[in-house]
Amino acid sequence: MKNKPQYLVLGLSLAVTIAVLVTLLGESGKRSILFVLGIGMGVTLLYASFGFSGAYRKLLVERDMTGVVAQLFMLGVAIVLFAPVLSQGSIFNHGVSGSLAPVSVSVAVGAFIFGIGMQFARGCASGTLYTVGGGNPRMALALLFFCVGAFWGSLDLGWWQTLPSLGVVSLGSKWGWGSSVVVQLSVLGLIFLALRRGGWTIQSNGFKRLLLAAGALALFNWGTLLVTGHGWSITWAFSLWAAKGAVLLGWDPMSSSFWASGFQAAALKNSVLMDETSVMNIGILMGALVAATVLGSWTRNTPKNLNPILAAVLGGLALGYGARLSYGCNIGAFFSGVASGSLHGWLWIICALPGNGVGVFARKWLLR
Repeated sequence: MKNKPQYLVLGLSLAVTIAVLVTLLGESGKRSILFVLGIGMGVTLLYASFGFSGAYRKLLVERDMTGVVAQLFMLGVAIVLFAPVLSQGSIFNHGVSGSLAPVSVSVAVGAFIFGIGMQFARGCASGTLYTVGGGNPRMALALLFFCVGAFWGSLDLGWWQTLPSLGVVSLGSKWGWGSSVVVQLSVLGLIFLALRRGGWTIQSNGFKRLLLAAGALALFNWGTLLVTGHGWSITWAFSLWAAKGAVLLGWDPMSSSFWASGFQAAALKNSVLMDETSVMNIGILMGALVAATVLGSWTRNTPKNLNPILAAVLGGLALGYGARLSYGCNIGAFFSGVASGSLHGWLWIICALPGNGVGVFARKWLLR
């Protein structure tokens, strides 16, 4: 039986969404576009239940490669879309750099910690946002501690940056964009063949929907690149939101080298609606909320014991801290990094997968 739309919550969510959009239209056409892109992302993620943590858990525990294959497809489409734009270096009168970060110990350790957090929280960065929009109170708690962990990581980042690093490695700049695309697509193909020959399976239930969502998310990421010059990112905003909260509680930003000057200091002083990543995150939340109420799936079921709450707290902290160390998450570091031809994106997933494995085991052991 089909669920009926939840009209009261739908009406309220549409009113809030329209109000934010009208405010943004009065301030910035650029951020208005990003808000609309965020809404599209939220609708897409919720409609297809497109997640990363669940896909990795099924890959490791059930030998089900369905979600991972959708991710491979998403990456392939994004790589092809990004390359022509990145090769030009500019578009619409602004520079285009993609999502680049150092290949470093900090990224490796951060991705591993993030992977553990994915399984404790039962979500990733994008997954946390769309499930909160879908009405999940446990994930709202995970989001709160995600922000706390990201802020904590920002305070420690200076030390982590002193550890060994190869610097930024752009495959497009190193090999040429044509060769970079061919090599990365070949790697994606080899991963698919290795999984198939290793006995992993694809479940037909919901697979087409996942593939459609994967293609749409690649297009949305490409749209973000066209508008901002960099790929889709999420977790910077979580650091910012927590830092703003810390300021209200009396914390002095001048005590942190990360927050004392430059872009970070300016973001702290401005409204969150002036921050592009925050605007997109709010769009994802509202898009998922609207989609959930249209589908009649918006829910506020609360956990019945302490274990899910503890997992959400620990998972959120690990997600936030790991994301800050690794210059992003499954979206900003992995998805946008690989799409941009940045080697750190590949390092991220190589280290995040073992972290997911540890997270699956540790969650069962600690919270049994």
